[in-house]
Amino acid sequence: MTLSRTARWTAGWLLAAAWALSFPLLSALEPHRLWGWCAACGYLVAAVATALGRRRTALAAALLGAVAVPLLWLVLTGRGQSEVMVIERSGRLLLESGRLYVDRPAAVEEYTPYLPGTALLGIPRALLGGGDGWAVRLLGDARIWCAAALFAGLWAGRRLLGAARSPLLPVLVASPLVAMPLAVSGVDLPLAGLCCLALAAAAASRPVVAGAALAGACALKWTALPAVAVAVALLAVCRGGRSAVRCGLTAAGGTALLVLPGALLQPGELWRQVFVFPTGRAEVATPAGSPLPGHVLAELGSWGWYLTTALLVLGGLAVALSLLLRPPRTLVAAADRLAIGLTTAFLLAPAGRFGYLALPVLLALWSRTVAAPPRPTRVVARSRRPRILPSVVRGPGGPSQR
Repeated sequence: MTLSRTARWTAGWLLAAAWALSFPLLSALEPHRLWGWCAACGYLVAAVATALGRRRTALAAALLGAVAVPLLWLVLTGRGQSEVMVIERSGRLLLESGRLYVDRPAAVEEYTPYLPGTALLGIPRALLGGGDGWAVRLLGDARIWCAAALFAGLWAGRRLLGAARSPLLPVLVASPLVAMPLAVSGVDLPLAGLCCLALAAAAASRPVVAGAALAGACALKWTALPAVAVAVALLAVCRGGRSAVRCGLTAAGGTALLVLPGALLQPGELWRQVFVFPTGRAEVATPAGSPLPGHVLAELGSWGWYLTTALLVLGGLAVALSLLLRPPRTLVAAADRLAIGLTTAFLLAPAGRFGYLALPVLLALWSRTVAAPPRPTRVVARSRRPRILPSVVRGPGGPSQR
């Protein structure tokens, strides 16, 4: 039995509501609990509106309950995950001393597991200061700028591809996949936006733009490195080696320009906080401890950590080999390949969170919203009737036409 479209959408909103309700019931983090209550209400109203045939009302309710209300409430009250404070502290340190990292951090909150590019998102807070006005809180909060980076990347990618506006994109924003991290932390959203832009630019045969977007992504987190390989492979098979090299050189040069100053100023802290801490080998344990396969193996001892690291390397080599033997030829294929690589990395990493998996899912879904075939137009072109030539017949008096 095939469900109708209305039934499928209603069921989807109900599943989103059930997912949102799991946070106030299971999570101990206050921002997660608040988002869960607000989002669940929005999704339930969306389900009812969809069942009544009010799809626009359903989407507005989902966006209001899952995005607007919790985001504004958390921003204006100054609450959120610790990542928000970390980004804003990096921006303040950058302006005050040119440094990005706390020397010899002794607590989890003092670690900054991000590359220097992330500090740029914290500069607005440093410039506006610590005022209590609502405008200062709103314009200075790092989540606002993380969301702006995401939407700018998605918008620019769509423009490069010449794709029409997709009605599925607002649904994607309203889904827990984007709404939850947008409201509580936002730290991975700029990376997602830049990766989408890079793949779109590669698919549109814009190697320099793709390289610049990749440089921005790699300056935020080193987990963006697989995107460079995928974009270069896509350009190589579609536009040739010269375009692929231009993209790679632009990405490498831009990354060096953004990362090297901070790396040369604090090389030890960058290595300790950006690479050692996220892999669970620092003196302070990372809070990223979801029961994913890599984390479970790493908890078994030193041999488990080395085993999961070896599996992680083998997974990366397998994805790299697939790019050589069967490179992606379309945007959707490239996004899927990158999603597979990132999912493998997040599952096998010694320390990780379920929330990290939102990035590969977002890549796969977004690529399909901009690569969807155009809707058939109702204007039917006038068909050109074949010209009927007069037949030639031979009569008694010679050839004649009729």
